Amino acid sequence: MPILEPAIQAEVAKLRDWMRNRRYADSTVKTYTEAMALFFRFMGNKEPVAVTNEDLELFNRDFIIRRKYSASYQSQVINALKLYFGTLVQKKLDPEIIKRPKKPMLLPNVLSKEEVKRILEAHDNIKHKAMLSLIYACGLRRSELLALKFADVDARRGLLIIRQSKGRKDRVVPLSEKMVLLLRQYYRENKPEVYLFEGKVKGRKYSDRSLESVLKQALGKVKLNKPVTLHWLRHSYATHLLENGTDLRYIQELLGHKSSKTTEIYTHVSTRSLQQIKSPFDDL
Repeated sequence: MPILEPAIQAEVAKLRDWMRNRRYADSTVKTYTEAMALFFRFMGNKEPVAVTNEDLELFNRDFIIRRKYSASYQSQVINALKLYFGTLVQKKLDPEIIKRPKKPMLLPNVLSKEEVKRILEAHDNIKHKAMLSLIYACGLRRSELLALKFADVDARRGLLIIRQSKGRKDRVVPLSEKMVLLLRQYYRENKPEVYLFEGKVKGRKYSDRSLESVLKQALGKVKLNKPVTLHWLRHSYATHLLENGTDLRYIQELLGHKSSKTTEIYTHVSTRSLQQIKSPFDDL
């Protein structure tokens, strides 16, 4: 595919600036502008005013479908083109003509409490132990953990404040006394200056890649033969809360879910009720 011509690059920059001015998340800005640039490269730098619905269908069929991109990526492309053409070009195109694919019903991956304990106790390094423990103890996303500052820990009230997370919302989650003690021990030994967890350079966030490596090392030590990711710890937190009898509405608030439907998926992986069902096989 050809590289973008200056005129199209300027249009991509226009979308980027428009989104940033309206405080879209950096990740969303990046995803949308990359999708837009890819579309115009595929179209050979066709002028935006000349783009038709047929071009959208062609891109969907000969690029997205043929190259077997995911359903979520297809939806991101639709959202990006819909925003650009509808807002900045004000051209009557219908990106929805690229029918949104049905998302597959995938259950979240959940670890048992015993498996979580093995992972969290794998490291002797207090920083590594504290990072993995806090993700599970408070159901954090990776980005939320790395953005935490020490002032966000309210040890006296047993609360953790998560600021401007997904959807630009703050939320508060309970912090157990056990977790507070671990964080105090970590602070005494490491004394972070700005962020709760910092890398080798003081005042800078711990990196995504390094955090992934911390988990990978833990899995190697406990020899857990599962493709565990950091998000599995968040899923496990939610599922274990549900199995302990926590109301689904509270879990929704703790996880920062906008819709209750997102939280309801944990009812499909909770074993609390399933394990009480007696199989007719046992009566044979």
